[in-house]
Amino acid sequence: MALTREQMDAKMDEHFGYEARDDIEGVLSTLTQDVVHDIVGSPTGPTLGPDGARGFYEGLFGQLTSHGVRSLRRLYGENFLVDDSVWSGTAPGKPFGIEGHGRPLEFRLLHVVEFSDEGQISRENVWLDLGAIQQQLAA
Repeated sequence: MALTREQMDAKMDEHFGYEARDDIEGVLSTLTQDVVHDIVGSPTGPTLGPDGARGFYEGLFGQLTSHGVRSLRRLYGENFLVDDSVWSGTAPGKPFGIEGHGRPLEFRLLHVVEFSDEGQISRENVWLDLGAIQQQLAA
């Protein structure tokens, strides 16, 4: 059964809300048990299941403090969406191997997300603007 745009939006907003609060268990609760979690370019490659995704979130939340994600545009298909958004926050740690020194940071994200018929995230592919991150933190 196809999800509505509103159902997909609600799940993405829930997912982003948990991320903004550094709530790992909350983020993982939005995923299916067989989720494919793919941060494109990550040295680990795609991971499988919530336990596979856990390591990424534990590392990320230790390096960045989120102020939130602002969606610029969403495109929809049958049980998938593409979300073009902007992440903003600070970098108290060493995100993506770059010393943050607590500086403010803002960068674009592109999510391609597939949903199960039950409305959980079954695949999450994420591209981030590493060039913008490097430029802001290398100064």
